[in-house]
Amino acid sequence: MTTAPNWDPRQYLRHAGHRTRPFQDLLARVPELPTGPGSGPGSGPGRPPRIADLGCGPGNVTVLLFDRWPDAHVTGLDNSAEMLAEAQPLAGPTTGGGRLDLRQTDVRDWAPDEPYDLIVSNAALQWIPGHPDSFGTWLAGLRPGGTFAFQVPGNFTAPSHTLLRDLCDAPEWRDRLADRLRDPASVLEPTEYLERLAALGCEVDAWETTYVQVLTGPDPVLDWVKGTALRPVLTALADDPPARDRFLAAYAAQLRDAYPSGPHGTAFPFRRIFVVARTAQR
Repeated sequence: MTTAPNWDPRQYLRHAGHRTRPFQDLLARVPELPTGPGSGPGSGPGRPPRIADLGCGPGNVTVLLFDRWPDAHVTGLDNSAEMLAEAQPLAGPTTGGGRLDLRQTDVRDWAPDEPYDLIVSNAALQWIPGHPDSFGTWLAGLRPGGTFAFQVPGNFTAPSHTLLRDLCDAPEWRDRLADRLRDPASVLEPTEYLERLAALGCEVDAWETTYVQVLTGPDPVLDWVKGTALRPVLTALADDPPARDRFLAAYAAQLRDAYPSGPHGTAFPFRRIFVVARTAQR
């Protein structure tokens, strides 16, 4: 039975620089938002943008939205109480005249309850099987000319993930862990996302990038995946520390072979998929 993982915001933020860069690259391709005159509630000249961040986590990338839209009203949504507690000091009025609100919500069940100019998500939708089925609902919550933009990992065939799946399926761990990991099919290819969103009437920009991240320290790839991909395993073994330590030792040894350390650190290629979908303007 797959259950929601427990999150550790501090572990996640240990690699905040690498985790922030894809979001910055995503935002660079978001077109101007429909914040000009209009006839709907809250519209008018100079209307502040209304933005939703699906899976906002500890808020470290959510606040980057205010760099481009200083007066925006942003709502960050996440189902993790631990992540939202880490983000809470960022909530409230911003120096540019905007506002950040936080809401504990399971994105799988979320539907916009007001018009948004931008719905954005950073490395969260991969945790939601069948998330493309929600695209129609989310797009219906955008103003004409609004944008839905997201990025997700595209590295489920990388050694970091294939080794993890194989280890979870080994005889020692199969009964406890085999069904805990995300299905690689939960993330589509860029062309599939493009086709889905174009069929819903959007103008779509889809692409992929492989970042060759340089990680440092002892077992740096293990330290990276402890913040994300390994969370379901750590959650499942949380009540059995000896078993958790045996699993981590075996996995760490495999990662060291797959990602050998070099004179400048450990190179860790990480493929990501980006999509920016703009709705039609009236």
